[in-house]
Amino acid sequence: MNQYDVAVIGSGPGGYVAAIRCAQLGMKTAIIEKYSTLGGTCLNVGCIPSKALLDSSHHYEDAITHFEEHGIEIPGEVKVNLKQMIARKQSVVDQTTKGIQFLMDKNKIDVYEGLGSFKDATHINITKGKGKTETIEAKNTIIATGSKPSTLPFIKLDKERIITSTEALKLGEVPKHMIVIGGGVIGLELGQVYKRLGSEVTVVEFMDRIIPGMDGALSKELMRVLKKQRMKFNLSHKVKSVERKGNQVVVKADDKKGEEVTLTGDYCLVSVGRRPYTEGLNAEAAGVKLDDKGRVVVNDHLQTNVSNIYAIGDVVRGAMLAHKAEEEGTMVAELIAGQKPHINYNLIPGVVYTWPEVAAVGKTEEELKEAGVDYKVGQFPMRALGRARASMDIDGFVKIIADKATDEVLGVHMIGARCADLITEGVTAMEFRASAEDIARMSHAHPTYAEALKEAALAATEDRALHI
Repeated sequence: MNQYDVAVIGSGPGGYVAAIRCAQLGMKTAIIEKYSTLGGTCLNVGCIPSKALLDSSHHYEDAITHFEEHGIEIPGEVKVNLKQMIARKQSVVDQTTKGIQFLMDKNKIDVYEGLGSFKDATHINITKGKGKTETIEAKNTIIATGSKPSTLPFIKLDKERIITSTEALKLGEVPKHMIVIGGGVIGLELGQVYKRLGSEVTVVEFMDRIIPGMDGALSKELMRVLKKQRMKFNLSHKVKSVERKGNQVVVKADDKKGEEVTLTGDYCLVSVGRRPYTEGLNAEAAGVKLDDKGRVVVNDHLQTNVSNIYAIGDVVRGAMLAHKAEEEGTMVAELIAGQKPHINYNLIPGVVYTWPEVAAVGKTEEELKEAGVDYKVGQFPMRALGRARASMDIDGFVKIIADKATDEVLGVHMIGARCADLITEGVTAMEFRASAEDIARMSHAHPTYAEALKEAALAATEDRALHI
C-alpha cells in the first residue's frame, strides 16, 4: 500500500494548487481525480472554456459592429463557424489541462485516476474503471471535490434542450431563443456569448436585480448595457415550470404581481447557482461532518471535525470562486507544514466576465448601510477617459467607497473594459489598508483604463476628480 503525507481528493484549482504547495514544502503528495483530465470544473467545463467562448464571440461582435468604424473593411459576409469556435475552445482546455499534468510531474506528485472515497480517516479507496479498487494511506487528506450546477426541484434537465452551463459550452447550433433562468455570473456570461452569435436571449431572475450579490450600482449599469445589447430581462419572476415540447422549451413564471408569464424558446439554460459535490466521497466512513447544504463543515483553519482531514474550495462555506479555492489550498498546505498563513476573505475579488467586465472587492454600499458605517463615495465614468474613447469602450465606471472619518478604502466596485484585471489594484490597496488619498496620489500611466481608479479616488477625496 502506497503511503503519503498528504492526499488531495479533487484536482480543480484548489486541489492541484494544494498538492503543488504540499510538494514544495517537502511532503510526499498524491492527488486523486475521478475524470481522465485534471483541472476540475474550472479548467474543463467552467472558467477557462467559458472565457474562450466569450473572447471568440467578442471578436465576432466587433467584426460586425465596430470594424467599419475603425476603418477595417471585410469583403463578403462575416459568418459564425460554431464548430470551429467550439473546437478552439476545446484546444484551449486541452492545453491548460495538460499543463496541470506537467506541474504534477514536475513536483513529483502521484496522480491517481478514479473515484476517491474514504475507507476510514487515514485510508482512501480509489475506484477505477471496471470496478477495480486501489487503497492508499495518507497522514493528512484535503477534500477538494468542488461543486456541480444546481437546478430547481421541478426542472428535469435533459441536457439537450434544458441544459446547464456544461452543455452550453458545446452546443451544435446557435439557439434561436435561449431562455436563461438565473441572472447571476454564469447565466449572464453564457447568455452574452449566444446573444453575440445571433440568439434572442431572455433572462428570468427571481430577485429584483441581476448579479444580486454585487453593489447595486454595478447591477444597474450592467443591466443598462446588456439591454442596449438587446438582451431581455424578466426580474422578480418566480419560475414554476419548465417543460420540453419537441424542440421547444416552455417556461412559466409568476411576476411580482402574481400574474403568470409564459416564455417559449428552443433552449433553456438553467443557471441558478452551484451545489457542493460530495457524492461518492463516503465522508461518514471517516467521521467527517456535512452541513444541511451538503458542505463539509470546517473551522477557521479549514480543518474538519477529524483533525487530519481538511476541506477547501466550493465544497466548504464561502464564495464559489477558483481563486478563493487556490488561496485555501495554499493555506491548508502551509498549516499542515506548521506555518501560520491567513486569508482575508473580505479581499477576495469577484468578477463577471461579460463585456463590459464587472469586478469588485470589499464592502458594498448596501452592506455598509446595513452595518451603520459612515462612508463616502467617489465615482468616475469610463467615458471620460481618453483610452476608453480610443478603444470605443466607454460604458461603465469605477466607484471607490472609503471610511468618512479615516479615508481607508472599504470597497472598490467597477464596470468597464479590463476591469477583471484592474480590480487587482483595489485588492492591493486594501491589503495594505490604503486611503483613497493614497490611491489618488499614485501616478497612473496615461492613457490607460487604470486612470479611472485614480480619478475615483480623487472624487472620494474632497471631490477632487480632475477630468469631470
